[in-house]
Amino acid sequence: MTKITELSQLDLNGTYSYADYLTWRLEETVELIKGKIMAMSPAPNLKHQRISRNMLRPIDSYLRHKRCEVFVAPFDVKLYNSKKSKLTDQEVFSVVQPDLCVICDKEKLTEQGCSGAPDWIIEVLSPGNSKKEMRLKYDLYQENGVTEYWLVYPYEQAVYQFLLDKDTEKYQLFAMHAGDDIAKPYLFPELDIDLADVFAE
Repeated sequence: MTKITELSQLDLNGTYSYADYLTWRLEETVELIKGKIMAMSPAPNLKHQRISRNMLRPIDSYLRHKRCEVFVAPFDVKLYNSKKSKLTDQEVFSVVQPDLCVICDKEKLTEQGCSGAPDWIIEVLSPGNSKKEMRLKYDLYQENGVTEYWLVYPYEQAVYQFLLDKDTEKYQLFAMHAGDDIAKPYLFPELDIDLADVFAE
């Protein structure tokens, strides 16, 4: 079996499983969305890194000694229909690396990452990944039962907060925050996230 070390060795129109993904030894970071390879943007820029770090701090502090945990990229999240039982790696066709994700069900944690939908995902957009995050990942997270999804816009200094409606199984825009607002996750209403700190240079 040929060792996969370069993206050019793969068929970008092909369909791959998480089992395939685990065998690759690529220098580039990739995600799988419904079996299709999505090359990620180059390493996040300084603004992206600062925002991720500044968002992580209050979340990590709040969750300390609680049952939920926050994880940062790179961290594999295998996604599949939340109505199905756990699948084998050969049966999973989506694996993503959210900037931040909160997982409350310890049963979902594996040596490789998370198997199943996190409770809360935060993606910090950059010019290279906006279309992917806004369309493909939005649909993917919705279909797979991620309860809360935040999209962070660095240059606009804005956060869009989406919440999964349990009846329709569709995201609803729960709140929009900007500037120096205090953002509160629906799942953790006691957690205050000061956006002035998040977007501080």
